[in-house]
Amino acid sequence: MRSQILTMCLAAATFACLARPAEASPAIISVKPMFVTLPNNHAKIAPGHVPAGQLVQWSGSFTDLTGHHVSYVMPGTNPATTNTATTIPVYIVPIKMVYGALNGNMTFDPVAHILSNGRNIVQNTTSSPLFTSDVNFTQGGVNLGTTQYIDAFQRGNFWSSVSTNSGYHVLLGAPTVLAEQTINVSAVQGRVMNNPFGSGKVGTMGINAFDTKLQGFITALTQINPAALPLFITYDIYLTQTGQCCIGGYHSAIGANPGGQTYSYSTYVDTVGAFSQDVSAISHELGEWMDDPFVNNAVNCTDNSIMEVGDPLEGRANYGGYHYTDNGFTYNVQSLVFIGYFGAPRSTSVNSWLSFQNDEANVCPGQ
Repeated sequence: MRSQILTMCLAAATFACLARPAEASPAIISVKPMFVTLPNNHAKIAPGHVPAGQLVQWSGSFTDLTGHHVSYVMPGTNPATTNTATTIPVYIVPIKMVYGALNGNMTFDPVAHILSNGRNIVQNTTSSPLFTSDVNFTQGGVNLGTTQYIDAFQRGNFWSSVSTNSGYHVLLGAPTVLAEQTINVSAVQGRVMNNPFGSGKVGTMGINAFDTKLQGFITALTQINPAALPLFITYDIYLTQTGQCCIGGYHSAIGANPGGQTYSYSTYVDTVGAFSQDVSAISHELGEWMDDPFVNNAVNCTDNSIMEVGDPLEGRANYGGYHYTDNGFTYNVQSLVFIGYFGAPRSTSVNSWLSFQNDEANVCPGQ
């Protein structure tokens, strides 16, 4: 279940949200697997960081089961009126997390850590079905195409149109990997602990302080612009919030549509069976970015106020993940709900299903 940090950054000269309160202590009161959404930060872009273009996006709407009008904005073009492929540029920013003698004396480095298949965390992510087009996705006997996972999901989401406009795609571009960034985590901000969902150690950090760092990286990395998606990746890290662990990822935006900067963060955990195993958290956040890039697609559900398509399934077996083998590695990729879950006509999506794996039988509470 998502929680929302109801803060707003009023500073106009910087991305950093200095108004957010810092966590007073790294003490962890409770542990549960979760994802959160940080609300849109409406600060303006800092001088010297000049954005180029804006995210390719389209607007749609439906009348939900309660009779309310729901409007939304999503990346790409309108599948009902276009038959084209859109490719969104992606920048991957690896983040090295360093803990000193007072809070664990360990470093978690997604570039230096080599997995059993000889790849590092970033390489294994870019070799996954999230960025390659090696896997054929046939759901309930309907062939959605040999394509990327998130594109297959979105094609299935709007299959009533895509079945005719078969050339429709929203693809993630081959990622450009930017220079690794480093966060030195103070003893006040976080610590190293045993992974509560598996073996080995993980690092923690308060989400407010972490997000301030990310916004600073966005300012400093001048390649990043609103037309592209920056994806920040850590290795074996869980974020915390008000004493609760463990957050596997989040997405947010700086500025509203159409010209705001969207961004996403996920951790990659290499413990088998653990929460956020390999690319499962990344798939969750990319799917939610696809259907709610500016975190403002409001819906009339009592379990969620915005169109977050991963949350309803994160509590399922294997945290909602399904196995897909690509480039010799078996990945865990999370199922995602279609817009019918939020009260849109079920006939919009493939087989009138409510989720990509047909693992959701009910619309959201409140519909």
